[in-house]
Amino acid sequence: MAQTTFEHNLQKYADLITQVGVNVQPGQTILLYAAVQQAPLARLITKAAYKLGASEVILNWQDTEIERQFLQHAPQSRLQQEPDYAAQRAQQLADKRASRVSLISAAPDAYAGIASDRIAMHSKAAGQANAPLMKVTTNNDISWLVVAAADVPWAEKVFPDLHGQAAVTKLWAEIFKTTLVDQPDPVAAWQTKIAALNERANWLNAQQFEALHYSAPQTDLTVGLPHNHVWEAAGSHDTQGNFFVPNMPTEEVFTAPDNRHIDGTIVSTKPLSYNGAILKDLQITFKNGRVVAAHASQGDTVLQQLLATDDGAKSLGEVSLVPDQSPISQSGIIFYNTLFDENASDHIAFGQAYPFNLKGGTKLSAAELAAHGINSSQTHVDFMVGSSHMNIDGLKADGTSIPVFRDGNWAE
Repeated sequence: MAQTTFEHNLQKYADLITQVGVNVQPGQTILLYAAVQQAPLARLITKAAYKLGASEVILNWQDTEIERQFLQHAPQSRLQQEPDYAAQRAQQLADKRASRVSLISAAPDAYAGIASDRIAMHSKAAGQANAPLMKVTTNNDISWLVVAAADVPWAEKVFPDLHGQAAVTKLWAEIFKTTLVDQPDPVAAWQTKIAALNERANWLNAQQFEALHYSAPQTDLTVGLPHNHVWEAAGSHDTQGNFFVPNMPTEEVFTAPDNRHIDGTIVSTKPLSYNGAILKDLQITFKNGRVVAAHASQGDTVLQQLLATDDGAKSLGEVSLVPDQSPISQSGIIFYNTLFDENASDHIAFGQAYPFNLKGGTKLSAAELAAHGINSSQTHVDFMVGSSHMNIDGLKADGTSIPVFRDGNWAE
């Protein structure tokens, strides 16, 4: 039987994920997180990974309804403490440098109706258990990738005028478009995209700004940058020297801020999906690198719980530049999914910074990273702040101010 166009694109997607995204190498262990509804794509990814020489593909199946039952009914003591085997498993996978593929497809409000404090308890406990995997991921000791797959609840949220398979079909079309799967040769198309984004990162690295100043309606924020910070674009290298692309789609260039020098107020410009809830209209005020005031018009309790995760959650671990003219922004679609919405807008992230955003940072101790202003946390949550009204200036040590963004796009 001949392949349908969808089946053909799904195969191209699996090949792109394994060849360019996580860049599977012979002998690697691949850890794949996927919802049970995404079994067809998970099987294609698994087959493609073995074809490239993976030694094993470990599936971590997820089911939103089962997770809802757990969050609603498990004793509080269980929500607050993961079993020992969970931490041991995470450590063993980290020790063997298992590469990670996260295939996300859940609805943004998947846990609506569940008490947010119960979700926060479990999220914190799971974060502590998975700390070894978080460490090797943020340090680029491994290759890792976050990609998406369409499912009915999410698709109907994005396209409320459509229902069931019609919504799913439209969402898959957008996923294939934004990840360049719809191109005749997606691998070649990604090489072109990577080169273009790297040009922006190279220019920023040559400037070595001391700080960025953000200005827009309700926003006046200055974010310090560490000495010898490194801007990265679409791809990174793991410690074995293998090139990978951690997010598909991507339109960003990003670096780590100096978490001691963040001052002013900034507001969000798109909804944030976090822990199965939707947060809107975030307004965050910083002083000396710390959040001193925070409010959301929707999901404020969840926002406060996020900021209470640990000490590092009250500061920033990433600043990212995305032009308003990016294809995802120009589509006008709100995906209610950070993987997509962050590539339609400048964004910043509460929590963990990436040590590779500091020259030589992956070889520094936690104390040495802290001395450079590199934030540490068990969480990393991006929220969108860009718009066609956003201006960003790069501030030099000599007081010079250089336009970086004007009216939401690159100044030059």
